[in-house]
Amino acid sequence: MKNLADDIETFLISKLLLDDDDEILVRRNELADRLSCAPSQISYVLSTRFTPERGFIVESRRGSGGFVRIIRLLEEENKQEAFERKNKLEKFAEEKGLTHGEAVLFAFMLEVLEKRTQPHEKKAIIAEALKRVAATRKKEK
Repeated sequence: MKNLADDIETFLISKLLLDDDDEILVRRNELADRLSCAPSQISYVLSTRFTPERGFIVESRRGSGGFVRIIRLLEEENKQEAFERKNKLEKFAEEKGLTHGEAVLFAFMLEVLEKRTQPHEKKAIIAEALKRVAATRKKEK
């Protein structure tokens, strides 16, 4: 069962991916209101799940104009790999006729699959996802 901390983490990571950037800027209180939680819960997630060991830097400013900046780190040797992966995904999205939103979802899915599945499982999941996108499009027409 997912808990609030998981929801906060998922929201922030999704925002990083949707913004197609390695950095996002959010206001802690606005985010807490949006997710119906206390600002301290946002702070907890930031301090435990967005650490340098997990590939993030968090910068925080307090006060009326306060914000939280989350920066996703890429190791130098992984930057070229990430660039190549992004180009492959863009080509894949173009070949399959994916919308920008679908491509963003696929990017997130691939990131999760990369960390949590074996290569043969990943291929099967991607194939199934493409079938479902195609089926949804047929229903919409």
